[in-house]
Amino acid sequence: MPASQLEIVHTADAPAAIGPYSQAVKANGFLFTAGQIALDPATMQVVEGDVVAQADRALRNLTAVLTASGVSWSDVVKTTIFLADMADFGAVNEVYARALGDARPARSTVAVAGLPRGVRVEIELVAALPTQR
Repeated sequence: MPASQLEIVHTADAPAAIGPYSQAVKANGFLFTAGQIALDPATMQVVEGDVVAQADRALRNLTAVLTASGVSWSDVVKTTIFLADMADFGAVNEVYARALGDARPARSTVAVAGLPRGVRVEIELVAALPTQR
């Protein structure tokens, strides 16, 4: 796909990219987000607290990206959750369920050896964009 057919999404309500990537990209009727971690967009610092606080911040960051893209959690078709420790699954799942409400996208959850800035959770998603009329 030519780069001219890609739309880069950026919002000040989510952390700026900390590397050579975008917060999200619209392509072929979908929104693909970068993984979001528990960075406060105002300070670019990891939020204080446990995995629950970190998951909440990551999900709020994703909500900001969704909003900037003109979609909501009900448009999300797939999420991937990366955990530093699978023992955090239950706690993160509770925060995730509250954030998504009635939305039930497909989901994968995997344990990883490490995450940026030493956080305990990172979340990314794919959402369907509204069709143009």
